[in-house]
Amino acid sequence: MIASGTLLARYEDIRQATAILAEPLSDEDCSAQSMTDASPVKWHLAHTTWFFETFVLEPFEPGFRPFHSAFRVLFNSYYNGVGEQYPRARRGLITRPGMDKVWDYRNDVDARIESLIVICASQPNLKSKQIEQLIELGLQHEQQHQELILTDAQHLLWQNPLRPAFHDERALLDLKHKQLEPPPLRWLSFEPGIAEIGSDGAGFCFDNELPRHKQYLEPYALASRLVTNEEYLAFIEAGGYQDPALWLSEGWAWLQSENPAIHHPLYWEKRDGVWHEFTLFGMMPLASEGPVLHLSLYEADAYARWAQARLPTEAEWEHAAMATPYEQPDVSISNAPAIDQLYDTAWQWTSSSYSPYPGFKAQAGAIGEYNGKFMVNQYVLRGGSCVTPPGHTRATYRNFFPAYARWQYTGLRLARSV
Repeated sequence: MIASGTLLARYEDIRQATAILAEPLSDEDCSAQSMTDASPVKWHLAHTTWFFETFVLEPFEPGFRPFHSAFRVLFNSYYNGVGEQYPRARRGLITRPGMDKVWDYRNDVDARIESLIVICASQPNLKSKQIEQLIELGLQHEQQHQELILTDAQHLLWQNPLRPAFHDERALLDLKHKQLEPPPLRWLSFEPGIAEIGSDGAGFCFDNELPRHKQYLEPYALASRLVTNEEYLAFIEAGGYQDPALWLSEGWAWLQSENPAIHHPLYWEKRDGVWHEFTLFGMMPLASEGPVLHLSLYEADAYARWAQARLPTEAEWEHAAMATPYEQPDVSISNAPAIDQLYDTAWQWTSSSYSPYPGFKAQAGAIGEYNGKFMVNQYVLRGGSCVTPPGHTRATYRNFFPAYARWQYTGLRLARSV
């Protein structure tokens, strides 16, 4: 069982971190929705609170009463077992409740959750353990929405022709990828054999990381770092977006279906003949040495084919990450990790469809809808990004998005069969 003081401090820290993310935004910023796949910041703030109210307070708080009965529908995302949901595509139309009421909602639920944590500590039993596990799930869920707050707000601000910055001070956001000259790309080879994939159940994991199972891997090689903007620009200049031979059929159709047709990563823009990129800090000159970001699976796959490589499978990625091979020390770097940018730069597309592991079982009840029902028409991404909360990722983490998605911090690591 988690120590009450530890859980309480963790709860307060994570909830406060979410609130801090909203500080640079106006009420108008927080209420708008840029596309169906994104949500208003106000909705994220309310939905993460709804999660704790619905799955922790409602079943376990003595004398439970909802903060507002209408919020059960308004801020339900996709949990059919809980009841109706307000349509996702229309979340930007929820002008009321206002931000003041949403903050009141968060403060009310926070106080009640914190009281419940104290009660669990004073009366340790099986129910207390269940409550603590649900609170931890809620915190992990909140950290996912912290990343979504940043990516959804960035997409929203990009719609504005003024290209306003989310924040003017880079130091206030812990963006962990450095705009430094990347190390030379090296190919790290891995021998064939049986690998164990998935979480061993020690520590927190989502249900889609279970059960741990064996999988045979053919020999493969993995790139030591991610593809850079400069390298991707070479693909563009070589006519990569105009060559149907490089693209999956569905990817080529996706390129042509957009108006105007897609010719470069999301947020890239040419100004006076110079490439720029829209970031959380506004429009910036494209850093040639920086990692290429905001790619769809289609773009990542096409580049890999052009580079005479491929995308890794998720099993290959996890096996390499768990192995954590090291270089032999040289005169300049002592015992440096051979695999760079695993968790702190960009989510990395894999060629693996998001499907259940052998023996997967979703949890009982509405909470079981968290992951399992999305195991169709999605692809797995591994690692973590520069906007993923610290400590939220691990080698077994399975992120997933549809192939066209690129407003997330999605990048590209190459693999080869050997």
